[in-house]
Amino acid sequence: MATKKASQIPPANLELYEKLIASLPDIERKGAVHPYTSVNGHMFTYLDQSGTVGLRLPKQELDAFLKKYQTTLFESYGVVKKDWVTVPGTLLKNTKQLAKYLEISQAYVKTLKPK
Repeated sequence: MATKKASQIPPANLELYEKLIASLPDIERKGAVHPYTSVNGHMFTYLDQSGTVGLRLPKQELDAFLKKYQTTLFESYGVVKKDWVTVPGTLLKNTKQLAKYLEISQAYVKTLKPK
């Protein structure tokens, strides 16, 4: 009999991620072990097992975010995601500031062709 995978995400980071997603009531958090959000089959946030949040942004916003927060492109399962940023831990703690990027991210994926 297969056993369910248990989440290894640090509880504090999971709580901050949940708080961020709750800041926009029309967003549904998905994934039991690997939390994420998506629209029309396109993911736009992801919380990996280390507690790191990835956020998908359009090119102009992505470049500005990388510079402003001195962060990197998001890497998942050894693959660098070209239109994703790694959310710094200090920013994850600032829901109000990060929520504006969540809105931008959601709006961006809504422009993509549905999968």
